[in-house]
Amino acid sequence: MVDTADYEELLVSPEFIADPYPVLHRLRNEAPVYWSEAIGGWILTRYDDILATFKDTAHYSNENRLGQAVRYLSPEKRAGYKLFENHYATKGLLHSDPPDHTRLRGVVVKEFTAAVVEQMRPRIQEIVDGLLALATAKGHMDVVPDLAEALPIGVIAEILGVPPPDRHLFKEWADGILSFQGVNKPSEVDLSRAQSSLAEIRSYLMNMIQERRVRPRADLMSKFVAVEAEGQRLSEAELINTSVTLFTAGHETTLSLISNALYTLLANPAQLHLLRCNPNLLKPALEEVLRYESPVSRQPRKMKADVELGGQHLKTGEMVFQMLNAANRDPVWFQDPDRFDIQRVDNKHIAFGYGIHFCVGAVLARTEGAIAVSAVIQRFPKLSLVDPKPDWDLSKRNSRVLKSLRVAFSD
Repeated sequence: MVDTADYEELLVSPEFIADPYPVLHRLRNEAPVYWSEAIGGWILTRYDDILATFKDTAHYSNENRLGQAVRYLSPEKRAGYKLFENHYATKGLLHSDPPDHTRLRGVVVKEFTAAVVEQMRPRIQEIVDGLLALATAKGHMDVVPDLAEALPIGVIAEILGVPPPDRHLFKEWADGILSFQGVNKPSEVDLSRAQSSLAEIRSYLMNMIQERRVRPRADLMSKFVAVEAEGQRLSEAELINTSVTLFTAGHETTLSLISNALYTLLANPAQLHLLRCNPNLLKPALEEVLRYESPVSRQPRKMKADVELGGQHLKTGEMVFQMLNAANRDPVWFQDPDRFDIQRVDNKHIAFGYGIHFCVGAVLARTEGAIAVSAVIQRFPKLSLVDPKPDWDLSKRNSRVLKSLRVAFSD
């Protein structure tokens, strides 16, 4: 018999964010399609069920999925979140279904192909070398702010054309926008923080767009503005919405990948030694990190029509949370799933999603991760953890992110 009250308390607890896997394993075995009143949606924990929901866009929708977060408020309180609701009601790369999603993805995906990202490699390496030089000069490093945060924000800001003095703003805005995500009943504190951040980043981006219309540059924002000017493939509202997505989703996924990779390798010294002896294992090592500590813990979908799944009746308008961290430790797909193994074969994780919603920035994230992790391992042969206990950011429900990761350069 499933103890519903027990699950309700656990799913919104700090302990669950710090170590979700025991609860997720229980859910997968006892209630793989579970309605959580506390979270405000269905919790899916089986790989096969989650894969099916990625494929079935007729039932599981991306349109206005995040805007549902204010629906539980009274009409009086909800009226104070018009900007929030309007932003997520607008179609964007992560907030649309076909055919709009197909059109928007076509505009963005060509800017993040393997060939395009490969041309960025020297610049990414230059940024990483500069960040590690600063850390070396200090004699110590906190991987999260000194490398894992600084690199992806710097890269995506440079790609879009944000000047260096303004780039710290996007980190603050991204944190604010992401603060409410992961549940369908966030606190008003988180909703207010998200709306404030949305107002500021949208204002900044609108000014960028206006400037690029007058003085185009050799950056991605200028390319987007040129497409928007055609009047058929991208509206201004869609451009703003998609640009916000590129900053928020792109930065936190890569931040998580880099810091989680270095923590997990350092916490598993035999695996780190194996990687040092076999640099060719870097690629499968990063794929194993993506599986073992999935950067995106959960993805929401809004039910567009009624459907039966796992013996449960999911109704139109309800929210569904794809627990990617549960899928990527499903023993049906992964042998000994709680073991970190950089030599794992046939690693078909879905950390970057699947199908038409596969992350457009996956190649960039993997490239940044590979360059950063390789550089750290090579530069600091005696790297060690200052504190063996992971410092998970307990404010992040949607992402598996470390708050800090202090490392020493010598024994």
